[in-house]
Amino acid sequence: MKPFFLSLTLLLTLTTQAQEKKVATTSQQLYHTIRMQDSLLFAAFNAQNLALMKTFFSPSLEWFQDNGGLINYDTVFINFAQMYTRSYKLKRTLNEGSLEVHPIKDYGAIEIGSHQFKHIENGKLEVGTFKFLMIWKETNGKWQITKVVSYDH
Repeated sequence: MKPFFLSLTLLLTLTTQAQEKKVATTSQQLYHTIRMQDSLLFAAFNAQNLALMKTFFSPSLEWFQDNGGLINYDTVFINFAQMYTRSYKLKRTLNEGSLEVHPIKDYGAIEIGSHQFKHIENGKLEVGTFKFLMIWKETNGKWQITKVVSYDH
């Protein structure tokens, strides 16, 4: 009997390890996909490319901001357009080590992190660090943000 249980234990261990590796690989792939989407989105933001930025957001977008309430897609882009008319140029950077990515079964992913926004105003560097959560939906290989929670302002 002992060899049978030893074989069974070994088989279960190898199966579990294979499943863990598969999950880790999938998680790494999803992490890199969302990190890339984040990078592309904010490259467009930093370049003030409103048309390109719009492609990253679903028209059904809901944006929750702790100091601004709930705003929809149209209002979000009116606000971005107004921001881009200011005399200073705002730049966003992701805080290294803050990014978390979690899968949402049959939908997409949750992105959580913190980022800094910097600009020079009246000759002085202004820096704000804020937290965010974004829900990404994947449809036929295209990723779009459906929800944003921006907080800790």
